[in-house]
Amino acid sequence: MHWLGEANASGHEPAYGDDRWTQRSTDMLRQLFDIECDVYYVFNGTAANSLALASLCQSYHSVICSPVAHIETDECGGPEFFSNGSKLLVGENQSPAAQLGKLTPEAIHTLVTKRSDIHYPRPQVVSITQATEMGTVYSLDEVRAISWMAQKHNLRVHMDGARFANAVAHLGCSPADITWRAGVDVLCFGGTKNGLPVGEAVVFFDRKLSEDFAWRVKQAGQLASKMRFISAPWVGLLENDVWLHNARHANAMAQKLYTGMLSIAGVTTLHPPQANGVFAQLPPEAVAALQAKGWKFYQFIAGGGCRFMCAWDTAPESVEALLADMRAVMAG
Repeated sequence: MHWLGEANASGHEPAYGDDRWTQRSTDMLRQLFDIECDVYYVFNGTAANSLALASLCQSYHSVICSPVAHIETDECGGPEFFSNGSKLLVGENQSPAAQLGKLTPEAIHTLVTKRSDIHYPRPQVVSITQATEMGTVYSLDEVRAISWMAQKHNLRVHMDGARFANAVAHLGCSPADITWRAGVDVLCFGGTKNGLPVGEAVVFFDRKLSEDFAWRVKQAGQLASKMRFISAPWVGLLENDVWLHNARHANAMAQKLYTGMLSIAGVTTLHPPQANGVFAQLPPEAVAALQAKGWKFYQFIAGGGCRFMCAWDTAPESVEALLADMRAVMAG
């Protein structure tokens, strides 16, 4: 909010990203990733993922992803729409890794080699979500293995990083190590789930892939004329590692919630959280009772399990309040 105010008070600026704030924040992202990358800001994550994938695909191509990938389940056909029809091919959902929301090199190989005839949409991109939709995190070795398999089959690697900060906080690695150094070509770096009012960054580590991307952004209605109001808050997020501090806090709140759930009879946690989400199975009547108390959470992601997300500003008192209501509901 401070930097939004600074941008507002800085007088007239050139439009469409030619302002000092966009230059400053993009330079900070290049420094963060230790590479001369191309950076574009869009309004939201659906646009970031859809436009990034569209830039990597022709309409007759396909994108390989996990069955629970956000691009598959939650973007209303956006990737297919903006790519003029590129098909999403989902991997298997039975392996231990798949149960944790992850795509595996083996699943990629199976889909690529399944068919090679002209009637099959030609695989072109592998898309992984970091952290995953199940609150788990790909390790450095897992990302490297996926990238190796992708390169073996001449595929590009896209990373949906809506909660990228939470993954880096968990891994304790540099952002460069888990992205371009591990073989990732383009990252959609989430800002709104880490404290920003609006705006995601699409980061092309392979700059050749961003050719004409600015026109794609404009055509999709994602080019902000007053770009400084999107880019200036990124300055505040990136300086002094605020982005990492926020993510560490959200992750810690999820661990606190998870630990508390373990002591509540009748609540079954699906797996330990690695990012900022906790997944649990509760009886239907307990779910209804918690929602009647005003708690809001999704149930359509973990096979009917409840997803409890902790935010960058979740307070310990909020976690304690949820646990107290959960204990009371389960005891009743």
